Amino acid sequence: TEKAFGDDGCLRQPKELSINKVGHALHDHDPVFKKFAFSENISSLFSSLGYKRPAVIQSMYIFKQPGIGGEVVPHQDNTFLYTEPLSCTGLWLALEDATITNGCLWAIPGSHKNGLKRRMIRDENGTHFDRPSPLYDQKEFVPLEMKSGDFVVIHGDLVHQSFENLSPVSRHALSLHVVDMEGCKWSKDNWIQRKTAPEPLYVS
Repeated sequence: TEKAFGDDGCLRQPKELSINKVGHALHDHDPVFKKFAFSENISSLFSSLGYKRPAVIQSMYIFKQPGIGGEVVPHQDNTFLYTEPLSCTGLWLALEDATITNGCLWAIPGSHKNGLKRRMIRDENGTHFDRPSPLYDQKEFVPLEMKSGDFVVIHGDLVHQSFENLSPVSRHALSLHVVDMEGCKWSKDNWIQRKTAPEPLYVS
């Protein structure tokens, strides 16, 4: 994380308290995270949402370290994980209590009904957004405080964010993003491009 380093270029705290996040394919490479991602509970959730061939396309362990855990600006997950038609759903598991003081999620209720505002594109010019971010009214955001073990499902067009963690306690969380590989096309200009197709949670 940016604030982990002092002016001299050295870490200001131990390495284990300096990591921002680990990703983006924990579900592919680590058996513990794969067991969770491919669990019956996750599959049942996406079956209830009508997904035909859901696949975890991204997984992240987010540390949100005490005192230095960085801000995540307002965004929509479909901006980064675009399919045609849109199909991204985010899953956010609180591994520790998430509060206003340690950087919990905030979201604009109903914003998922207003459409996707911009995309991140990877092309010959590198990785960039196709248009500037809209200006959001901070008064519209509501906090999503969570207890350890709580689980939130995030629509791909929902505008959400989190602030810096200026508290003395961390806010660990696990995030998964899932898209439907049946009837939905993964964009060739998404920033994530796999050499092999992702393993589906199930096929219906």
